[in-house]
Amino acid sequence: MADVVSKDTTTVDSTKTGLPKLSASTIWMINFGYLGVQTAFTLQSSQMSRIFQTIGADPNSLGWFFILPPLAGLIVQPIVGYYSDRTWAPRLGGRRLPYLALGALVAVIVMCLLPNSGSLGFGYASLAALLFGAITVAFLDLSSNVAMQPFKMMVGDMVNDDQKSYAYGIQSFMSNVGAVLAAILPFLFAYFGLKNVAAKGVVPDTVKVAFYVGAALLIVTSLLTIFRVHEYDPETYAKYHGISKEDNSQGGNWWTLLKTAPKVFWTVTLVQFFCWIAFQYLWTYSAGAIASNVWNTTNAASAGYQAAGNWYGVLAAVQSIAAVVWSYVLAKLPNSVHKLGYAGSLGLGALGFISVFFIHNQYALIGSFVLVGIAWAAMNTYPLTMVTNALSGAHMGTYLGLFNGSICLPQIVASLASFALFPMLGNSQTAMFLLAGVIMAIGAFSVFSIKETYKA
Repeated sequence: MADVVSKDTTTVDSTKTGLPKLSASTIWMINFGYLGVQTAFTLQSSQMSRIFQTIGADPNSLGWFFILPPLAGLIVQPIVGYYSDRTWAPRLGGRRLPYLALGALVAVIVMCLLPNSGSLGFGYASLAALLFGAITVAFLDLSSNVAMQPFKMMVGDMVNDDQKSYAYGIQSFMSNVGAVLAAILPFLFAYFGLKNVAAKGVVPDTVKVAFYVGAALLIVTSLLTIFRVHEYDPETYAKYHGISKEDNSQGGNWWTLLKTAPKVFWTVTLVQFFCWIAFQYLWTYSAGAIASNVWNTTNAASAGYQAAGNWYGVLAAVQSIAAVVWSYVLAKLPNSVHKLGYAGSLGLGALGFISVFFIHNQYALIGSFVLVGIAWAAMNTYPLTMVTNALSGAHMGTYLGLFNGSICLPQIVASLASFALFPMLGNSQTAMFLLAGVIMAIGAFSVFSIKETYKA
């Protein structure tokens, strides 16, 4: 048998997929680089609104900037899945790892450019500054998506059904550790003396250095996964999944795969639609909502607004810590209560969103974001477990790339809808949290439409 995993032993386990049982250390190594990828994503999501409002974007126009990342993911992830299904380049890492290396390299470069959007002499609120920021955000999301997708695919490729919830739980853990680091970095840098205010239109040093540190984490953690994990060669992969070697090199038409996708693919997609709309509004309006409710300012150049931006970073870290703890709880639940855990977690998240509208004390918001973190844990654990358990090994990467549409499309819909909804709600960034909570509650109820299956 080929040496296909990191430098520890595996034992054959007769499961429904025929995949071997992996050691815990192997599963950790498969997911380790996800810490760096999520650091990049969290810096983008937690600081993007702050960066654009700092360089002069109108709050009512933020939706345009937030369309670019999910649009990039909608296009890129199915392409990565399709071509990585057909890739075998052992000198470059295997099937999925070459794409991780490429995505991480580009993301590191862009992470060093984005926070400097206001430092290149374009001028406050100038079209050039906003375009530069928009383009760098698009490239950051595109490259991060290229780097992220291999982790999801490797779990589907290499981990059997019995260990899959554990593997995606570890992935959620690594994701949230990266998110904690990313979210709290600007606050910590301000505490240790870095400047948290800058000239009008210039992003503060606390944010810039946070991006530089995030870039370093991305490259180091990705390299650890690349050098420690050895993917299954095509013959071994086919044997373990009970398919022919040619199954992944032939066919794979996206439309055909969608038409023949198992029902759980679509019912989980319905739940995802509501959840990701809610989180898109969280990322878009958190800094402004906190500044308005707690610091009583809407002036993005003010010290109060920048303090609110840092505090949102702390709250995002709280969200991630709560998600880490709750992921551990969810991993202990038996399969028979998966849907109850999923729906209950989303319901608690809905309460967290709604509470932000009513709270004017910065410390009370900690409770709100704990509840939001509970929903985030469920969103990072259950959907991929349910979908990959229903798939065979044929076109696994393409299917997961297409499933990423259940994340990207609702974000695009949310951003487009915000151009009508934000004015309807009195141009209130806090009111958008009330709306997001209602939408998340609908997502919680829609969980009961899911009928789990374990074969394609």
